[in-house]
Amino acid sequence: MCGIAGFVTRRETADGSIVERQLQVLTHRGPDATGVFASGRAAIGQNRLSVIDVTGGDPPITVADGRIGVVSNGEIYNFAELRTELQEGGHRFSTRCDTEVIGHLREHLQPVSLARRLHGMFAFALWDNDDEELVLVRDRVGKKPLYYWSGPDTFVFASEIKGLLEHPLVSADLDPDAIPAYLTFGYVPSPRTFYAGIRSVPPGHVLTVDRDLRVQLAQFWQPTVPGAGGAARLDLNLDEAAAETRRRLAAAVPPRLVADVPLGAFLSGGIDSGLMVHYMAEAGGRPPETFTMAFAEAGFDETPYARMVAQAYGCRHHVLPSPSIDGAALTDAIQALDQPLADPAYVMTSALSALTREHVTVAISGDGGDELFAGYERFADEAARHPARLGQDAARQLVEAGALPGALLRRTLHGKELLHYRRVELGPWNTGRKSLRRFLAPEALARSRPQDSLCLWRSLAGEMDTASLMRADLWTYLSENCLAKADRASMAHGLEVRVPMLGNPVLDAVLALPAAAHYDAGGGKALLRALAGRHLPQAAWQREKHGFSVPLLQLFNGPWREPAEAVLQRCESLAPFLRADAVRAQWTSALRGRGSRRLAYTFVVLLMWLERHRLQC
Repeated sequence: MCGIAGFVTRRETADGSIVERQLQVLTHRGPDATGVFASGRAAIGQNRLSVIDVTGGDPPITVADGRIGVVSNGEIYNFAELRTELQEGGHRFSTRCDTEVIGHLREHLQPVSLARRLHGMFAFALWDNDDEELVLVRDRVGKKPLYYWSGPDTFVFASEIKGLLEHPLVSADLDPDAIPAYLTFGYVPSPRTFYAGIRSVPPGHVLTVDRDLRVQLAQFWQPTVPGAGGAARLDLNLDEAAAETRRRLAAAVPPRLVADVPLGAFLSGGIDSGLMVHYMAEAGGRPPETFTMAFAEAGFDETPYARMVAQAYGCRHHVLPSPSIDGAALTDAIQALDQPLADPAYVMTSALSALTREHVTVAISGDGGDELFAGYERFADEAARHPARLGQDAARQLVEAGALPGALLRRTLHGKELLHYRRVELGPWNTGRKSLRRFLAPEALARSRPQDSLCLWRSLAGEMDTASLMRADLWTYLSENCLAKADRASMAHGLEVRVPMLGNPVLDAVLALPAAAHYDAGGGKALLRALAGRHLPQAAWQREKHGFSVPLLQLFNGPWREPAEAVLQRCESLAPFLRADAVRAQWTSALRGRGSRRLAYTFVVLLMWLERHRLQC
């Protein structure tokens, strides 16, 4: 895993020293080597975490006698097959590094076609000196981040926003529309960011910048619609679907074990990570080292099940006790983010990544199992299950007019509107406990467009049946929350995390299945439960779904209380766009176990982050 950065200018020669400054703030992503490729009007660079070809693959990678330079963050898992194909066509390689394959492919393929050939997790930049074209590509589901800023005479990119801000032309100005988006979801959906003028390359997209600095965005992949184009048999039974899933997962793991450095696995005690350990063992080699988090609270702790799986496969198991995650750890983890992320598991994942990095450089994760295999109850909660009842629309008008209490708003919603309400923390309603109006200052509310926060999700969710709800999560909750959490938490400590569940062949097979294939008498995630029943200890999978939950109430009333209340007292100065009295009231309510603890945490994260990143409002 690595950090990349660079820029293109209208001037005749780009200054490579600017890229060096950009990379200096990204050394945590790649502490092993740094290189800059400056050629003509472009300069691109990379901090490298050495995983494959440790001694020979240092950046920058160039091909075609220096015509093409490539910097990459991530791994190309089918690089060996592509390399063989290219060698048979006459290409000569100077490294064993997977990044070099990208440069050679560019000699024959246009950007979209190139991106479609790659299996892996990646965000890369390629400069073609002959065409004077910069190419940026982000993988299918956004496992790796990639941001950019475009001005009249300069285009700048980086793996993290802090790398962009090192360029002298890029300023740290707040995008006011990011606030309602963040308060709605707990993250800012791509392509928007917290910064005005800074955007994220969306997952599954290619961005090109030509010699006139014209920017074009093209999509190279979109989630398969079940049955479209004969993609899958809709009458596939559970046994057949489980067998195909097993084959795809078993094939996805071995390429992700290719590394010239120590490798282990996150093991939570659930089905997803347990199956990853099983397929790692099935692939051969010595048993992996495994890592898990222990909570003192019985309702949150899964260590007995993780230990059970580790013992079954002879793993050397490591446990990190959660009481070590104190207030200082909370503050440091939040302030290290380049955008606020209101997932409490991020702080714990950061601490677990630090422990893991002491033993290995690469970790296999079970991320994606819930999103791809219908692990959330909300996927089955379709709009069609909530038809309008007599009087609901009239009652809503009375609630919004103030003639009925705002607390009754939820009872007046039906169909898609009810699913919208359940899906977000706060939203574009004029009344009720989930209204942004309660927390945004009047001036900020007047200039915000809260409806826009839901536009992307609404468009992806379509008619809001189970299949479309699952697909919508791939490019919203999965990419911008779950995968962002894993990337930022792990890369802060120079740890590479690989996710076999989201390999291209797995995505293609599973997304083509009808939604009903994921459900049986036991509920969702039927395919993975069927596999777990064959491979994992019974007690580890035949139990209620747990998830990586965090005991916020205990933390709020324990080690996190002092730093949280300290920053809440500075709400007026840190976030003048918020109603400080309402924010502190939400905290007090959550502290007593009444109000939404997740919403209280969302505000604490925002304020802690703003304390370190003083954006211009």
